[in-house]
Amino acid sequence: MVTLVFVRAPEAGRVKTRLAASLGAEGALRVYRRLAEHTVREARALGGEVRVHFTPAHAGDEVRAWLGDGPRYLPQSAGDMGARMEAAFRAAFQDGADRVVIIGSDLPELSASLLRRAFDALESHRAVIGPARDGGYYLLGMRTTIEGLFDGIPWSTDEVLAQTLDRLGAAGIEPALLDTLSDVDELEDLPAGWAEWARAEAAR
Repeated sequence: MVTLVFVRAPEAGRVKTRLAASLGAEGALRVYRRLAEHTVREARALGGEVRVHFTPAHAGDEVRAWLGDGPRYLPQSAGDMGARMEAAFRAAFQDGADRVVIIGSDLPELSASLLRRAFDALESHRAVIGPARDGGYYLLGMRTTIEGLFDGIPWSTDEVLAQTLDRLGAAGIEPALLDTLSDVDELEDLPAGWAEWARAEAAR
């Protein structure tokens, strides 16, 4: 049982750029750090192995100092989001994992219990998906690699979920579906009080 988390080294101006248009680069950075820390904390609370795949490739020491010991830290591979996710899944399965779940690092509603439901679903399904309200997904889990699942997907669009479901259907796979949740891209996606908190933190 392996949980994969993708993160970017926390640098103002390079994370949550859409959110930064409303909160400023420092405010967006505070939100990003809080969300990623929450993600890793909940993944570790579940148990099993946690792998943090980071970018840029030279930022391993910085990311470990930020998120702490416990997870395994690995650089993200080259390529688009699909290529990077596929490589992370393949590596985990090659290392002997029987169930692998990848989660986004911008989900305030993520919990260890939600992750447990995803892994439990993989006992009876070949795949599990957590749909996001923006047309993407916040979680994807598999028991084995599924050839072609990530090829040609228009990442960061509202077609990601639909096209992924089509690929799974073409492979004869009906995934388990989790609750539809919102991830954080814009100011209106933030939980109540977070914007004010982020602005106050950035002003310190």
